[in-house]
Amino acid sequence: MGRCRPDSLALLVAASVWFLASGCSGAGLSQPESLHWSVPPVLPPGALIAVVSGDPTRAGEFTLLVSMPNGYRIPPHSHPSDEHVEVKEGTLLVGMGDRLDPKLTLTLAAGDSATAPAGMHHFSIAKGRTVVSATFMGPYTITYVRAEDAPRPRNFPFGY
Repeated sequence: MGRCRPDSLALLVAASVWFLASGCSGAGLSQPESLHWSVPPVLPPGALIAVVSGDPTRAGEFTLLVSMPNGYRIPPHSHPSDEHVEVKEGTLLVGMGDRLDPKLTLTLAAGDSATAPAGMHHFSIAKGRTVVSATFMGPYTITYVRAEDAPRPRNFPFGY
């Protein structure tokens, strides 16, 4: 896969997806009261994230939970480090390439995990309410393949 075009937009965030899928058993999600869920400004509206461990703004490993409503889409993008995800609840359709095409996806069900190598263009679609655990090396960035896919700043009450 090639690198992103110069007009692509790199943003600090928490996101998703992968490849090289492998099945795992043991789905289910424990949501400790101590988790703080927030709206990620660099993902399309509708998702929530919670930092499970580490600090996405600093060097080192970190893990996030990403909660997405049914039909939620993350446009094609890439990351500077490998992304490892495990589906905790729901179903995630994942694909690779420069355009989001639901026909070219792999289905990951609760308990499945996969890894997207650094720089790989990929996208995702939630099927039903979906929660994934995503682990990266920070500091974390997401680069959208098409700059126009990058979310715009959202102000209350619009976009929340």
